[in-house]
Amino acid sequence: MLELKQGDDILAAVGGISTISEGRKLINETLDAANREKIALIKNEEALLKLANAISMCKPEHVFIDTGSAEDIQWIRDYALETGEEKKLAKPGHTIHFDLPQDQARLVNQTYYIINEGEQMSSLAKSVLRSDALDYVKKYMIGIMRSKTMMVGFFSRGPVGAEATVPAIEISSSSYVFHSAEILYRNCFADFDAEVERAGLFFTNVHAQGENRPEDVPHARIFMDRSWQTTFSTFCTYAGNTLLLKKGNHRFSVDYATYYKLEEQLSEHMFITGMTGPGGRKTFFAGAAPSGCGKTTTAMVGSDFIGDDLAQIWIAEDGTIRGVNPEKGIFGIVEDVNKVGDPYLMDCLRGDGTEVIWSNVLVDESGTPHWVGNGEKVPEKGVNFQGEWHQGKTDGDGHSIPMSHKNSRCTLLASAIKNHASELAEDPAGVPLKIFTYSGRDADTMPPVWVARTADEGVAIGASIVSQATATEVGATGVRRQPWANAPFIPGPLADYMDAQFRFFNSKKFTEEAKPVLAGLNYFLTHANRGGSGSGLLGEKKDVKVWLGWLERFANKEVEAIESPIGMLPRYEDLKTLFADIDKEYPKSLYDMQFALYVDNIVQRLDLQQHEYSKEADIPQRLFEIYSRQKNELLALKEKFGAIVAIDNLC
Repeated sequence: MLELKQGDDILAAVGGISTISEGRKLINETLDAANREKIALIKNEEALLKLANAISMCKPEHVFIDTGSAEDIQWIRDYALETGEEKKLAKPGHTIHFDLPQDQARLVNQTYYIINEGEQMSSLAKSVLRSDALDYVKKYMIGIMRSKTMMVGFFSRGPVGAEATVPAIEISSSSYVFHSAEILYRNCFADFDAEVERAGLFFTNVHAQGENRPEDVPHARIFMDRSWQTTFSTFCTYAGNTLLLKKGNHRFSVDYATYYKLEEQLSEHMFITGMTGPGGRKTFFAGAAPSGCGKTTTAMVGSDFIGDDLAQIWIAEDGTIRGVNPEKGIFGIVEDVNKVGDPYLMDCLRGDGTEVIWSNVLVDESGTPHWVGNGEKVPEKGVNFQGEWHQGKTDGDGHSIPMSHKNSRCTLLASAIKNHASELAEDPAGVPLKIFTYSGRDADTMPPVWVARTADEGVAIGASIVSQATATEVGATGVRRQPWANAPFIPGPLADYMDAQFRFFNSKKFTEEAKPVLAGLNYFLTHANRGGSGSGLLGEKKDVKVWLGWLERFANKEVEAIESPIGMLPRYEDLKTLFADIDKEYPKSLYDMQFALYVDNIVQRLDLQQHEYSKEADIPQRLFEIYSRQKNELLALKEKFGAIVAIDNLC
């Protein structure tokens, strides 16, 4: 069980401000008249104490309060250019930010949960004792903002008033971080006090990049204090490490849903998107996928795109599952984004009128950004994430330096994208979620789409995601288990999180019509692993619309499916019709390759999961029962049909 406000509040312990009168005195002494007038509108005393202690600890020269007004946002844009954290590009509203070469992805080996003595944690999480974290903060964060400006914003992780929305304070000395925050999150300065009262809590985030030097990166730390719901980040600027409203606060939301909102809420690493079915029917999906596994592409295939990364989910009083995107913008990987696969996003990136912060791409001599996989002509030279660049440039080991970093990003408002359902995305009632998908990066085992036979088997699909390590994590290599694609952000024991999943998806609060469909997706099967020739994929990006389209029809009981040990599989004729809708032929031979059951591979995957989860304490027994039942059913098929079971053998 997670206990809030246990142990010393490190921010208060280091800042040393314990009373509201002391806090107000320091705030009034530090802020100029204009910013004192702004902060006077915030009445929540706990929030004011957080601010006062951050000032006392970091000792900034100036403090800027961001109210979300047009004037304040423009000040932040101008300040980002003044500090050099961003530079203008050729297109109006476009800027470029370069992270340090050592700081261009999540610093997974320098990211820790602050825990109390005896506190149980996820086996996949790194933790540090509260006393050790306190020592670090005292050593590195006292005075870290001397001669700098501290920016303070009050944001909402979701539409104001939504059931699962939590407000948060962002404190940073980085203008790039604050510019990103204003694009990605809803500034709720005017509603902050009321939102804290409604939600009963808020998150606090303190970031300081220091002097932003390569030699400081080894000392960088990203700390998340579970008990006090406060994050600390130092000596880095990559947004995944510094914009703590995102994955830092997502971790707190996972904790809160798991321990304080059991069978009421989930906080997931999921996209939200809507598909338009026959007759104009709208069906909304939420989907989990590790970075680099097609999550953003899947989200944007929808006719009513809501969000591409995170989801706050709850069971409403009417028995439906509702979901909101805690963000209002996109911090998206740009590698392989092109007009063929991502037309709506490309319209924003290459068209006019969209504000975009680029990071770690190539900028040519005309001030135009370029990236690997954009489908365009490669410039002869330019400046990129490692400095001056030209075609054929190699590093000290003779390896070719790509045009852009694999984790290069674009940050923009989601509402700029043509298929974004902006009105629905801002509705505090959320959208009704009917289908949940779980995707990995799997070249040889699972088919492109399958549906769980029961809610329990659906939870098992999510628990069993595997993927390859991607450039989003520094120091990560090889094939990795990625439970629910949320494992890096689950602070407590996996058993507790899994129990919360079983309880939520088996809830008796659902109406019969609202019971969700839980499904698996896999876009990465290769010809070589399915009896073909060559190493290419068996599908392409535009096929995603077919897999989602079939799920939409299945969820609305318009198509039947073929039962198998792993779940329900689509019939060929239904898929052929959907492929025709995207002007693509779909031969039966391809269907047979994609949906044959490679029994030995699946059994090996089940054994892997069984083995790994057996190491975890208190994992719900029903997970192992599912694995055992599926394995026995698969082995029975193997005995009858051989190691590769044709889809026609299941009909």
